[in-house]
Amino acid sequence: MRIVSYSVDDGEDYGFMASNNEFVPRYFVEEVLGHGIPKDVKELLPDRELLELIEAAVNGVGLEKVSLDSVHLRPPIPDPRKIICLGLNYMDHVEELGAETPDDLVIFLKPPTALTGPFDPIVKPRMVEQLDYEGEMAIVIADRCKDAEPSEAIYHVFGYMVFNDVSARDIQFKDGQWTRGKSFDTFAPTGPWITSREEVGDPHSLRIITRVNREIRQNSNTGRMIFKVSSIVSGLSQVMTLEPGDIIATGTPSGVGYSWRPEPRLLKPGDVVEVWIEGLGAIRNQVVEEPRP
Repeated sequence: MRIVSYSVDDGEDYGFMASNNEFVPRYFVEEVLGHGIPKDVKELLPDRELLELIEAAVNGVGLEKVSLDSVHLRPPIPDPRKIICLGLNYMDHVEELGAETPDDLVIFLKPPTALTGPFDPIVKPRMVEQLDYEGEMAIVIADRCKDAEPSEAIYHVFGYMVFNDVSARDIQFKDGQWTRGKSFDTFAPTGPWITSREEVGDPHSLRIITRVNREIRQNSNTGRMIFKVSSIVSGLSQVMTLEPGDIIATGTPSGVGYSWRPEPRLLKPGDVVEVWIEGLGAIRNQVVEEPRP
C-alpha cells in the first residue's frame, strides 16, 4: 500500500496509489466500504484491519482513479507530532568526515513546520550562506510505541518515504549543535508517498541517490546504515513515546555538499535537488531565495 496526501481547490485529503501516476481518493474508498475512513491519516495508520479492507478495495475493479497531475502533492504526513532525525548513521558518511563511528544513536529534532511537499520549493533564508542537502530514508510510525524490544520494533513501523534533511551548515557549525540550522521552514521535503513496510520488504537493500541539477552527488545503499530500522525504533522508544505518524529520518550517506573537496558544493537559488530511493519514489525540489518583506 502507498498513501499520498494532496490538496485541491476545495481542500486537502489523502488517497491510495493505484499505479505510479494515479490514486484513489479516500472518500471514493469510503463509498465502496460503506463506512467512514479517518480524515486524519495518523488515525488510520494503527488500524490494521481497516487498512486491509482498503487495500482490497483499491486492488479491486471499478474504483474511480485520479491523476497525480491534477492535484498538488503535500507531505504524506502533513502534521506529525514529531520529526526525529539521526546523524552519523551511514558508515560511508562517517568515513568521509573522518569521524568516529558512534556507539549509540545520535539524534536531533526538526519542527513539523519544516515540512514541505515532494515537489515544493526549498526556501533559502537570507541569513543562510551555506545551504546543503542530505538525502535520507524516513520511517513512519504506525502505532504508539514505548520501550519496544528490537525483535518487536519493526511491527511498529507502518512504512517508509523519501526525505531531504536540508541543512544550514554555517549556522549548524556556529551553534555547535544542530537544531537551529536544520529547523527553517521548508527544510524537510518529504514524499512522494508512504510505502508500507510489507510492500518494501527489506528496508536495508535499497539504493539511494541524490542529484543536484542532474549531477549525482550521493550514491549509496540503505544497507550501509550503522543502526538498522529495528534498532532505531527500539532505541528511540526507550527515550520517548513514539506515536502514529511520527517521522524518523534515518541519516544520510556520503556525498553531502560540504564534504566535497577541494571545495564544498553547496546549494544556491535555482538549483534543483532530487532524492530517489529504490522502491520509494523520488522527490524534486528547487531552491529559491527567501522573498523580501
